[in-house]
Amino acid sequence: MVKLKFMLLKEYNPYLEYKNGELFLEGVSLKELAKEYGTPLYVYSASYIRDRIRAYKEAFPNALICYAVKANFNPHIVALTKEEGAGADVVSGGELYCALKAGVEPSKIVYAGVGKTLQEITFAVEKDILMFNVESHMELDVLNEVGERLGKKVRVAIRVNPDVDPRTHPYISTGMKKSKFGIDIKQAKEEYRYARSLKNLEVVGIHCHIGSQILDVSPYIEAVEKVVGLYEELIKDGFDIKYIDLGGGLGIKYQPDQANPEPEDLAKAIMPSLRGVQAKLILEPGRSIVGNAGILLTQVQFLKDKGHKHFVIVDAGMNDLIRPAIYSAYHHIVPVVERDVKYIKTDVVGPICETGDFLALDREIPYVERGDYLAVLSAGAYGFAMSSHYNARPKACELLVEKGKVKVIRRRETYEDIFNACFS
Repeated sequence: MVKLKFMLLKEYNPYLEYKNGELFLEGVSLKELAKEYGTPLYVYSASYIRDRIRAYKEAFPNALICYAVKANFNPHIVALTKEEGAGADVVSGGELYCALKAGVEPSKIVYAGVGKTLQEITFAVEKDILMFNVESHMELDVLNEVGERLGKKVRVAIRVNPDVDPRTHPYISTGMKKSKFGIDIKQAKEEYRYARSLKNLEVVGIHCHIGSQILDVSPYIEAVEKVVGLYEELIKDGFDIKYIDLGGGLGIKYQPDQANPEPEDLAKAIMPSLRGVQAKLILEPGRSIVGNAGILLTQVQFLKDKGHKHFVIVDAGMNDLIRPAIYSAYHHIVPVVERDVKYIKTDVVGPICETGDFLALDREIPYVERGDYLAVLSAGAYGFAMSSHYNARPKACELLVEKGKVKVIRRRETYEDIFNACFS
């Protein structure tokens, strides 16, 4: 028996399909990968990632597409986006190091984040990145001081907060007044004038990012209109604004009945408001590039029936994929090998010693047995990137598949990997 929700895999990823009841990604058997490399196991589709970058470039042919490294910082993934012409959006020194290691040109790297350290700022100034997206008045002073010390002009944009509700989870809503991010757009002109007064800064852009997992493009229209209004005021005030960076945030399909917007939809929504703008557009997609490229494979360890509640206990926990625990996020779960049996309503839970350690609650899935494999979909973004060593669990192996070929892009950690730093 195959229910409709298990027939919609190609809506998540066109390279994902069942062949004779067994799940394949880009022509590779996920069952065989799980048996060979063990579980938990992250598997990513390279062709899907390439397709997504190309979709953005087709929708925005004159824009700089900067892949948001925070979504998945594996350097092989970042290198893949670079091969397709993308730059990088980074929010830490580690992400900057990763982008450079992956071959991204510094002239295509933008750096945001509210808490940049002096060490991180110095690193980025030395590498001569395209620009800093500045989050506070004090950050302007620090950047100016670092520029003076290094004898460099530091290019900056100011991240403005347009107070737009992106209609997403409050933890990933970043463009409203109460958010820690950015500077109130009503105070922005004052901050721009102050930045212009600092001799080691070059004011080159405006930055805005309203949130993540946005499924309705209409909030972007409101944000862009406000940013363009500021742009026009700054041009009149004598600023040479070379870049308008609108951030990322385009959502993806997580649930079977969910429709996600495409880059083309975003372009149709915002480009009319940008017609008179001479500045180069920058976009920072992350989740919409890698989210549905990735699958987390996990193996059933035990079944547990407590009468009023049924549990499927798997070997992937909240340390591997924390999104369900912290966001109550939905990830579709399908069997790697289909069974022609009844469905059960169950909690799919992990091995971590926390009640919040779950991948799905009260979920209807096909009946499984000990040793079966499950595939957790839409796990390419903020999956491995947010994983941890909680309960002293080694981090998962990561694989990249492309047209039938398999590449190990991160080996599975060992106990020694976890503890070596404690005894060096």
